[in-house]
Amino acid sequence: MNKRNALKLIATYALLTGATGFISACSKEGPSFVGIDLTGADYAKDFALTDHNGQPRTLKDFAGKVVVMFFGYVQCPDVCPTSMAELAEVKRLLGKDGERVQGLFVTVDPARDTPEVLKGYMAAFDPTFLALYTTPEKLAELAKDYKVYYKKVEGPTPTSYSMDHSAGSYVYDTQGKLRLYNRYGSGAAVLAADIKLLLR
Repeated sequence: MNKRNALKLIATYALLTGATGFISACSKEGPSFVGIDLTGADYAKDFALTDHNGQPRTLKDFAGKVVVMFFGYVQCPDVCPTSMAELAEVKRLLGKDGERVQGLFVTVDPARDTPEVLKGYMAAFDPTFLALYTTPEKLAELAKDYKVYYKKVEGPTPTSYSMDHSAGSYVYDTQGKLRLYNRYGSGAAVLAADIKLLLR
């Protein structure tokens, strides 16, 4: 069994049994996450975006919740829908604690991802998820601050382009502090176990 599968197995066991204490017992400094620990990072500290309902949003709006923030676009064929479906599964795995998780989807394709399109996309995964957008200029600034990569890849027609983009998620604790980077493909059980530690 490779290391990644072993970590998934441990996280799944911890989540299903509620025995998350043994994960944090390895470190005197705090919990030991499966995701990449970004505690104390000096970037991606906040944002000023608009949600698909037209409401201005910052991290302060989600105080008391663990925020999972993903950058993507609606016409993405695989990574984005997989990531959002996985996050919906995370909420299900957490049971009642799932109500304390806020999923955020930041579009890197504001030209095509209108508020109406974004609203419909979020509804397909979880009605509590919010899609966020901004102008192309401010998006570039935000991506730089978040160390997120995205690039337009031309298609056969002007509107059939795709977007290359980073595929992981940023996770903030209930105080709005950046704590984790969750790699794409880690699995719902791994992310759920890490979030459970943040909610303790």
